[in-house]
Formats: sequence, C-alpha cells, structure tokens
Amino acid sequence: MVQRRGPVRVLVADDHRLMREGTAALLAPEMGIEVVALAANGREAIERAIATRPDVVLLDLNMPEIHGIEACAVLRNRIPDTHVLVLTVSEQEEDLYAALRVGAAGYLLKDMPPAELIKAVLDIGRGEPTIARRMAARMLTDLRQPDDRPTKGARPTKLSRRESEVLALLALGATNLEIAAQLRIGHPTVKTHVRHVLDKLHVRNRAEAAAFAARNSTTGGQM
Repeated sequence: MVQRRGPVRVLVADDHRLMREGTAALLAPEMGIEVVALAANGREAIERAIATRPDVVLLDLNMPEIHGIEACAVLRNRIPDTHVLVLTVSEQEEDLYAALRVGAAGYLLKDMPPAELIKAVLDIGRGEPTIARRMAARMLTDLRQPDDRPTKGARPTKLSRRESEVLALLALGATNLEIAAQLRIGHPTVKTHVRHVLDKLHVRNRAEAAAFAARNSTTGGQM
C-alpha cells in the first residue's frame, strides 16, 4: 500500500455530460480527493491525463474517438504511475478481462452506491486494486474451475493450493488483513504467500497478479 501525503488527484472521463459532471461533483467535496480534469472522449482522456498526471483516471469504456480499452493501454504505457479505474455499465466478462489485460487497476459498475465509488477511488490512489463485487464473484468462479484449453507459451511456476487461494482473493481486491481473516492465517504468513505468488507468476504487483488470474481463469493448483 502506498502512503499518500496529499489528495488523490482524479481525472473523470465519460462521454455523457451528466455522468461526467455528476461524478466530478460527487468526488470533489471529499477530503482526500481532488478532481483535476474532465474528458468527454478517449482522446481527451489521454491528452488531459498526460497534461495533468493524475493519480487516478476514472474511465468509461464505450467512448467516442478512442475506446476505453485502447485509452487505458495508452495511458498505462505513457504514464505508468497513473492508475486507471474503469467505471462502466458493461457486465461482460470479456470487457473486464480486456481491461485488466491492458493494465486497469480496477473495474466498477455505474450502479454502485456513491460511497463505494469514493472508497474505491481512495483505494486505487493508494495502489489497492478493486473490482465490482458482481464481476469479482464471476471471475472467482472462473478461477476455481479447471481449464482444459490448450495453453500458449511457457506456464509460470506451479502455485501451491494456499497460494492459489491467496491469488483468488487478490483478484477480488482483498487486502492482506482481509486475506488473513478469510484464510485464518497470520498477517506475516499472508505477506509471504503474496510475495511467492508474485515471484512465481513473474509479475510486479497485486494488480498484475489479478490481471493474470483474469487471463488464465484457473488457480486451483493447475498453475
């Protein structure tokens, strides 16, 4: 978790003016959040994010000029310190997995309660990935099912059963303390398991581990 000294700086990108300005109006009064820019399409989102370097880009998927998935990929390449938090109406698993594959740190649905959106923005600003509960539940179901499809390229080092459980919870955006409570193990043990998962999957952080889980749709000792 990143310890912040200032507010989480946010860019809101949505092609619907009411949604864009309404989201900004919701976030702006919150202590710990500063809305630095708005964007009405994917191209504006990229240009204004590069200009303002926000901590979080709150990004819709279905936008004109440049689609949200493509915009996310560009943002992660051009300003890797900026976290992309997708906010969409799409409950398609393909969209969730596509967003995670290009580096999104979170995926939320627009029907979520305002308080949860505020918390998610703050969490993402601290480097904690977050996924809408409905989408995370589907992804977890996928992760627990054996995958008989042919694999491409080399597989990472096989995870233990406990490491697979930790990965599944990471994919849900759980913190180390939440994982410890869920699995009934100590916090230091969780930290060790998380480190082993990252090492074995050859990824740099928890968000990349969640993206790996989404891509591969299995953790049940198959890796």
